[in-house]
Amino acid sequence: MSIKETLRVMVVDDMSISRGLLISALEEMGIYKVVAESSGQSAVARIATDPVHLVLADYNMPGMDGLQLLEALRRNRATQRVGYILVTGTPTPQVVDTGRRLGLNNLVQKPFTTQSLKRAIETVVGKF
Repeated sequence: MSIKETLRVMVVDDMSISRGLLISALEEMGIYKVVAESSGQSAVARIATDPVHLVLADYNMPGMDGLQLLEALRRNRATQRVGYILVTGTPTPQVVDTGRRLGLNNLVQKPFTTQSLKRAIETVVGKF
């Protein structure tokens, strides 16, 4: 079985259109084990009971942004090794530096293509 057939991915974005675009790109790659959440808080709660291998999370979300979600996952022993890719339209040096310090695995800039997303995922989980 290939990586993409077993890979479980969580998409976290407060915008339903953005979640849909990410899910469509994943399906185009052949990744179908995908769950979605609309907030960082709901993502933290769901991962505790429904583990995933990789999180694709928007940076700019109300309540808990993508870096705060990353920090929460890295603090929890059960989720600290989950792959994490931040998706943002504004990858400022501060966002990138903070993300790296917190254990960010990769970053994808919006607007993304299926190919750019695939490359980002493959750097985290390996080629598929």
